[in-house]
Amino acid sequence: MHIPDGYIGPSTYIAFWIIMIPIWIYAGKKLSTLGSKKVPLLALASAFSFVIMMFNLPVPGGSSGHAVGGAIIGIVLGPWAGVITISVALALQALMFGDGGITTYALNCFNMATLCPFIGYYAYKLISGNTEIASSRRVIAAAIAGWVSLTAAATWAGFVLGLQPILYKDANGIPLYMPYPLSVTVPAMFLEHGLAFSILEALVTALIFAYIRKTDPSLLYGEESEAQKSRTKRAAPS
Repeated sequence: MHIPDGYIGPSTYIAFWIIMIPIWIYAGKKLSTLGSKKVPLLALASAFSFVIMMFNLPVPGGSSGHAVGGAIIGIVLGPWAGVITISVALALQALMFGDGGITTYALNCFNMATLCPFIGYYAYKLISGNTEIASSRRVIAAAIAGWVSLTAAATWAGFVLGLQPILYKDANGIPLYMPYPLSVTVPAMFLEHGLAFSILEALVTALIFAYIRKTDPSLLYGEESEAQKSRTKRAAPS
């Protein structure tokens, strides 16, 4: 899903820089509410996303296909923490390996560091509902959230790529940046991710979720430990 330099026109990538700057600022402020127990997980989540995104394959239309880890990061640390951790991973990839462009960095962060954790987290919450943490529905919800988040973000990336020939043409009607239309970019991104990488994302999300649920469910975003629940019950007025 990494979009390189030269495929996106200036007004498009500038617009995404304008969108992402306040998102980064607000996400940074939200990290101050993260419990001290979860702070060390930020670096681990960023490293996890960095590694899993390195296993990518080219997608017809000028991008690449890979898992992101956005859903599980959103479920464990919260979607705002996902914005920061995945943005850091994307910055390192762009600067050290040229994986994703500098001008398109904000667009890549919107696609992977914003859409993935937010869609993943809220899809998980919607599907899991008020079920107990031990319910198998929670694992299924995590898996579906992983698939939906990556597929939706990839399809959106394909849509933005496919818009470029419409937005930027020379006097002869030849595209100045991305040459492939929506009829190529959207199906390419949707199908390759939906039928391959999103399935991997679903499996990784479900496996990590199941492990954390078994070992320490209080690590999950919004979940209280049994001790915290007991303290809450004792503090509640009778």
